[in-house]
Amino acid sequence: MGLTSYSVPGRNATATIEVKRSRFLCRIERVGSEDEARAVVDAARKEHWDARHHCSAFVLGPEGRLARSSDDGEPAGTAGAPMLEVLRGAGVSDTVAVVSRWFGGVLLGAGGLVRAYGDAVRAGLEAAGTRERRLLSLVTVTVPHGEAGRLENDLRARGHVVRGTSYAEAATLLLALDPSVAVDSLLAELTGGSSDWRPAGEEWVDG
Repeated sequence: MGLTSYSVPGRNATATIEVKRSRFLCRIERVGSEDEARAVVDAARKEHWDARHHCSAFVLGPEGRLARSSDDGEPAGTAGAPMLEVLRGAGVSDTVAVVSRWFGGVLLGAGGLVRAYGDAVRAGLEAAGTRERRLLSLVTVTVPHGEAGRLENDLRARGHVVRGTSYAEAATLLLALDPSVAVDSLLAELTGGSSDWRPAGEEWVDG
């Protein structure tokens, strides 16, 4: 079985650190595409127009296969790469980090920049926290109208996700279930065998 869960930011957040009078402001945001990530970078550039650099890194997708970073004028490899390394080390995806730097007059050197940009992202991630995103199996369940309400209540009481119910000749519930759930056994127990179910794909949802 492939990947069934991964971590994303718990919320959008900012954090500031100061190193030898240079100020580093990290912005962490949840994003779903490269365009969204670049929009966050552009927003930081406009909001903090007086900062000298706006370095960035982002990771996208369940397995983090799409990743990019930018030093934005800092010496090559001293900003974007260490920022990306921190994101990967934290195991988060669908995440963009932008660090805006105001120069304080003291040169930090390559090693100092690497540490500062990495520490800024760590502080941002600590402020944002994380949440789990899970891959659930979608299932449609058809039952007589009179059983739909009770079945929905019983499923929710057990912690299962009911996406919605539609009514035609019978009632059809759309469920999002953990892949480990034995659907036959679950529905046999709750409906006494009076339901009919079919797989309906998969969906990533925030846990």
